[in-house]
Amino acid sequence: MTGRPLEILEDLYFIERGYLCANHFALRSPAPVLIDTGYKASWGQTRSLLEELGIELSAVARIINTHTHCDHIGGNRAVQSLSGCRIALHPAGKGFMDARDARSPWWSYFHQEADFFDVTETLEDSASIHVGPHEFEVIHTPGHAADGLVLYNRRRRLLISSDTLWEHDIPVMTLRIEGERAVATMLASLDKISRLAVDQVYPGHGPSFRDFPTALRRAQARLGRYLKEPSRIGWDLVKKIAIYTLMMKARIPVDRFFDLLMQTPWYPETVVDYLEGDYHAVFDRLVSSLAERGLIHQERNHWVTTVKP
Repeated sequence: MTGRPLEILEDLYFIERGYLCANHFALRSPAPVLIDTGYKASWGQTRSLLEELGIELSAVARIINTHTHCDHIGGNRAVQSLSGCRIALHPAGKGFMDARDARSPWWSYFHQEADFFDVTETLEDSASIHVGPHEFEVIHTPGHAADGLVLYNRRRRLLISSDTLWEHDIPVMTLRIEGERAVATMLASLDKISRLAVDQVYPGHGPSFRDFPTALRRAQARLGRYLKEPSRIGWDLVKKIAIYTLMMKARIPVDRFFDLLMQTPWYPETVVDYLEGDYHAVFDRLVSSLAERGLIHQERNHWVTTVKP
């Protein structure tokens, strides 16, 4: 699923993708700048979208990443190889890349496809950064990701919220990596951005939206339920990462899906931490629930998802 590029500021375009690739942004001139670059396996489509917008990839001057999860950095190494561009992100993310740490950005934990790249700049909380002529404030928003940040254009009251705030849902919380206080940390990040005057939000997934206060309240309520009922954290993670795994693989043989999940660190750990440790029972409940909701179905003895990548 890909929307038509939308010009949100002069020559700065919002490109809506699905859930395999995060949404991203592209400044065409005077020197191209990209904000996030999608998922590695979809780089061919991402490249075509950018070229159709008139961006010469060998001329890209800088990439800015809102965090280092796989769906936000998938094109980084390819673009940097073509252009020698600078790449800027939060210092925590630079630490992951410099140390060649594949676990902290979740790549190895969820068996995701991603490449390391060279980070040339760091973006500290409260710093200012220019995307062409447009000035953005950098706001560190950990919780979902230790290196998560959002970008705020005060003049136009515009927020690039990445995975810190979506309109109708929240991203997975992975406490095994982000720490036991990750939910509280995420709530603190939402409180931090709640003080901003925002007229338009451009999230990491899904379409742009205007009702910033309602989206905030919805996310805060969901996280509050996580604190009261931790099993919700595990169940949401199992459902969402199972779907994401199907999107990454495109199709998985019915008789191999359980084994594939068990070969990852995340599935057995999540079942033990939140769902009473019965791997088979959770898997059976998972596929029944997703199938009943029409989110997965069988094609020629393979599971596939109906969620648009």
